[in-house]
Amino acid sequence: MKALILSDSHGLVEEVEAIISRHRAEVDLVLHCGDSELPEQHQALQQAIVVRGNCDASPFPDEWSETVLGVALYATHGHKYNVKMTYVTLSYRAEEVGAHIACFGHSHVATAFKENDIIYINPGSIRLPRDRKEGTYCLCERTETETIVTFYTKDGDVVEDMIYSFPL
Repeated sequence: MKALILSDSHGLVEEVEAIISRHRAEVDLVLHCGDSELPEQHQALQQAIVVRGNCDASPFPDEWSETVLGVALYATHGHKYNVKMTYVTLSYRAEEVGAHIACFGHSHVATAFKENDIIYINPGSIRLPRDRKEGTYCLCERTETETIVTFYTKDGDVVEDMIYSFPL
C-alpha cells in the first residue's frame, strides 16, 4: 500500500494539483487531512479522500477510516483532538478504530512517529509550515517488512532529514 498524504494547503490549487499529478500513478490513494479551504467538488480534490479541517466550510467528513490492501488507515484534521498540545486523545481514537496508520494535520508541523504499534503521520503544510522553512507533504509506503514515510517539499524534492522507516 502506498499513499500520498497532504494537509493544510489553505486555498492553494495549482500546488495541490501538481503534487497529486506528480504522484498519482504510483499511489493507491491520496489523503488530504483538512484545511484545503476548497469547495467539496473542487477539481483539485477529485482524486483525494478529504477530511474537514477547522478552516473548511465544505461538508467533508470529520474523519475517515478504511482498510486499503490490508492496511487500516485513519485520517482526521486533528483540531478536535487537540493535537497542538498532545497526541494522547488522537491515539485513543486511532486505537478505537484499529488503525495501523493515523494521519492528521492542523499543527502544520511535519512529523512521523510510532507509538503503541500505530504510525502517526502529519505531512505538515504546503502553504504555512511550522518548524521548517519549506512546505511539505509525504508518501507513506507499507511493505511486508516496514513502513517508509518520505517527506517532500511542495516542489517534489525529498527532504533528506525526513525519511522514516518503521519495522513491522
